[in-house]
Amino acid sequence: MKKLLTFIGVALISSSVYSQGSPDYGNGLKLNLNPDGDKFVRFILWDQLWLRNTSMNPGSMVGGEPTDNSWSIGNRRLRALAYAQISKRYMILLHFGINNQTFINGGATGTSGTGGYGNGKKTQLFFHDAWNEYAVILPGEAGKFSLSLGAGLHYYMGLSRMTMASTLNFLTLDSPVFSWPLIDNSDQFARQLGMFAKGKYGKLEYRFSLNKPFATDLIPVNVTDPSKAVAVDNNGNPSFSKAGYVEYQFLDEESNTLPYKVGSYLGTKKVFNVGAGFYHQADGTRTSVNSNIEKHDITLFAVDAFADIPLGEAKNKMAVSAYAGYYNYNFGPNYVRNLGTMNIAASDPNFIGNKAIAGPGNLQPTIGTGNIIYAQAGLLLPSQAEKPKIRIQPFAAYTHKSFEAFDKSSSQFDVGANWFIDGHHAKITTQYSTRPVYTNPTESPSSKGEFIVQFQIYL
Repeated sequence: MKKLLTFIGVALISSSVYSQGSPDYGNGLKLNLNPDGDKFVRFILWDQLWLRNTSMNPGSMVGGEPTDNSWSIGNRRLRALAYAQISKRYMILLHFGINNQTFINGGATGTSGTGGYGNGKKTQLFFHDAWNEYAVILPGEAGKFSLSLGAGLHYYMGLSRMTMASTLNFLTLDSPVFSWPLIDNSDQFARQLGMFAKGKYGKLEYRFSLNKPFATDLIPVNVTDPSKAVAVDNNGNPSFSKAGYVEYQFLDEESNTLPYKVGSYLGTKKVFNVGAGFYHQADGTRTSVNSNIEKHDITLFAVDAFADIPLGEAKNKMAVSAYAGYYNYNFGPNYVRNLGTMNIAASDPNFIGNKAIAGPGNLQPTIGTGNIIYAQAGLLLPSQAEKPKIRIQPFAAYTHKSFEAFDKSSSQFDVGANWFIDGHHAKITTQYSTRPVYTNPTESPSSKGEFIVQFQIYL
């Protein structure tokens, strides 16, 4: 009984220590497995609930009713993560949960209609990450060089900082999604099965992986004009993919215990990094011209920079957070993917007029062959209180996309604020976002908007 009370006491103390609003991903409930505390298990739990008002694409209906505007509520993420440092060199990690459950969709396969297995209910719980890793060279053993090797279902997918972003401490409400370019096609919610190597050399951090993409089998539409060919995801027996990301950390060094990159440190670190990454898979997509099938490589590159700088010396000081990235994507001719986060709409078969090419609801051309420029910035406002009840961080983001499938490029923006109750552990985020709406591929898009309030809590 005494040992049990001691164990519970350590858990509660650890929970208190690691739940003070620090944005670093190393938080959570820590249970020490030995007196020195270098063998432990750590648990992290979180939920992100969205309340939204969406201006719908033309030709949308919700629940069988035509509409051009709709309110919704849903679980964007509800997850648990656990990792164990079994020894000084060996670590295992499991990450599971649900995503994108609304009042009408996101439920388990086969759920529809009314009742216990109706629309949106019994959503699927699945593993996001499951890997183990071994530290071949620990920091300090070989001067500036360190190396860890791992394998499993993992998030070391290279390309960019945003591609490996933590979902707990975004600067804006969420990811711009295009930074997960394979999302749920040849990956499993931004993860693939494979092997990875990570480490540092002084202030240079590196991550490389070799993976077996998930199989895709979309059938390309046959065309007679080669300029009209549209690549689709069809990799047959997939070739191994290669991915990597390197960055130089000019100021404070960031932890690389886990792959998840912090979006905003809230002034607790002084960070300025510049990075570059890639992803490549041979024969990842296919087109059909005059019934002749042609295979195309998926080749993606990105360069980016991240800064998180405290301003001033006083307690509860200001801090600026910023990120900028350039993404060059080649999936094959005219490739485009239309995505909409927690889209609740279906197409209205009786709509008269020009429907959105992307489809109904909040669908938009998110990923495609072409170029993307993205930038975001936020300012954590100061507080004079010794223990401020709420701290505010207004932010804005801008995205410019130039896809081969459209004659005209598109621009969109996000603007909002984080309202921190206990750092990233308890916060409310408000954001208004625009999206492009193409009704003709040769004309400039119009614009629709979406207002979202997110309630986030995590231990």
